[in-house]
Amino acid sequence: MLNDLKDAVRRSQGTLMQDAAGILSLVAMLVVSLNLTDLI
Repeated sequence: MLNDLKDAVRRSQGTLMQDAAGILSLVAMLVVSLNLTDLI
């Protein structure tokens, strides 16, 4: 299973940073939307 994970990371090396940036933006939107009620 660990070898499968390593192979998947090697195959997606080119888009790994883009995926991380997408996840980070989704988390940021979630945090902002959860705290939006405090701003109103």
